[in-house]
Amino acid sequence: MSAVAHDAGGPGEPRHGVRIATIWAVATAVCVPLMIWVVGPHIPPYNGSLQTKEQHDVNVTLASLAVPILLMIWVYFGYSIAVFRQRGTVIVDGPPDTGEPRIQVLWVAVTSVLVLGLAIYGTIGLLGASKGAGGGQGPNPLVKPENANKILQVQVIGQQWLWTYRFPQYGGVETPNLELPVNEWVAFNVTSLDVIHSFWAYELGVKADAVPGSNNIAYAKPLRLESFQVRCAELCGIWHGHMNMVGQVVTKAQFASWIASQDRKYAGVTKYLPPYAPYYYPVPLRRG
Repeated sequence: MSAVAHDAGGPGEPRHGVRIATIWAVATAVCVPLMIWVVGPHIPPYNGSLQTKEQHDVNVTLASLAVPILLMIWVYFGYSIAVFRQRGTVIVDGPPDTGEPRIQVLWVAVTSVLVLGLAIYGTIGLLGASKGAGGGQGPNPLVKPENANKILQVQVIGQQWLWTYRFPQYGGVETPNLELPVNEWVAFNVTSLDVIHSFWAYELGVKADAVPGSNNIAYAKPLRLESFQVRCAELCGIWHGHMNMVGQVVTKAQFASWIASQDRKYAGVTKYLPPYAPYYYPVPLRRG
């Protein structure tokens, strides 16, 4: 009878739920700090700009919240395999599963708190210091930095198969190079002359589609002197992979000197460019 009672979950049965919860709690107490302070600093996209800092913090937060959930699954399955596996050569059915309302209520409550909490956290981040995530929210972004019309405007023009950059505040000069001043807000006005491209400045946390006849605005504030990659993240033709370049974040004095040199260098070209506009429509001769 004692064996039957034990198999059926009688008085002699250990408190498996308490065991699982204890193992999970210990594993969580060990692994979550490791995720935050050991693994976290190595999770991209690091802290090249205000936008990437916000994205990095979000990635670390999500990873830290995922650790307890993943550990619960691993601990539960590991414990089940070790304790509840069938022993012996006789194959028998396990006891019927009748459900446990307390577990169901707890599951719904915990997941609801997580989802609502993450929604609030994301909204605060979107509306807070980062002023968006550099995602190119169309011509009229919902969230903008203060004095958005006075910050540095950079028009990003995608074309098969290169990027050029136009500076309307500096006579409309257009250059294939990109330098930005550190600790200054930048508004990227992203458009295209031909097909759809995608402007991806990884270290700045900016990724915005370049669509002909459209202006997608993304904001970024570089926080340190560094080089950054620019890539096209939208398959745009045979030389799509050629649309890679390296930009630079420099001091304000270096930027002033650089933009003046670009103005002098491309003065002969600038006078033949069409007047600055938020976007352009495809021009076959320009693409050739």
